[in-house]
Amino acid sequence: MPLQEEAQMSATHTENSAPVLFVGGRGLVESPRWHDGRLWIADWTAGEILALAPDGAAEVKARVPAPPLSFDFLPDGDLIAVSAREGRLLRQAPGGGLDAYAKLAPLAEGLWNEIVIDGRGNAYVNGGCLALVTPDGRVQRVADGFAFPNGMAITPDNRTLILAESHGRRLTGFDIAADGALTNRRIWADLGDGVPDGICIDAEGCVWYADVPNRRCVRVRQGGDVMATVALDRGGFACMLGGPDRRTLYIAAAQWFGMDRMGETAGTGQILSLEVDSPGAGWPYA
Repeated sequence: MPLQEEAQMSATHTENSAPVLFVGGRGLVESPRWHDGRLWIADWTAGEILALAPDGAAEVKARVPAPPLSFDFLPDGDLIAVSAREGRLLRQAPGGGLDAYAKLAPLAEGLWNEIVIDGRGNAYVNGGCLALVTPDGRVQRVADGFAFPNGMAITPDNRTLILAESHGRRLTGFDIAADGALTNRRIWADLGDGVPDGICIDAEGCVWYADVPNRRCVRVRQGGDVMATVALDRGGFACMLGGPDRRTLYIAAAQWFGMDRMGETAGTGQILSLEVDSPGAGWPYA
């Protein structure tokens, strides 16, 4: 669809501007990242990691078994992808193939899901537990016992990790120690009826979260007060503050019918964009 075609959606938010459709016709889109001057996304339906040009044209950068399929970037620019079913992290240097980076499977059974990498190169990956992979290759369990762990973000000072618990309807915070360990687990925001998926942080310390069942993207401050809401006509899976000045909110949305009906998601995936007042901060960002 055309770059600036307005999406079929309504919105109420503090920025007082209409969101537009950036890319349409994809599958289940997730894990948006702003890297090397472009927006990157994962298309779970196709099993592809894509870099998007300003006109929305997609370049396939990697193919990884999916679903799930999440990725992020190390400080040196190398892509790290979660091979969810194999319980591994894969590393891709620019223009290269995917090589083994870390083994997660020994830590927990089941699928691995989301990843965020902080400014020191520490990778946090969740699934059956929350794992830490440090730049020296050390892999350890740092937390567990979540109600469906999902999106994660880290504050710009590398001192706080925020994790979305979808079934818990909350954002959970941790203090990050110098060695990457997590302490002081707490409820960062009680979201009421909110079901958080992918998240990102802005410069005012608020969190944007995408919400699949409630079909929206919501900005909240610590404690849970709602600062802005963008209503969608389909599920909101993830969001990212990117663009040259990090003032563009990108929302990954798609129709959702359940994991057993993933094929029906094909063609419903969209990336929506909205200019906001408060720019992005912290990670994910590269």
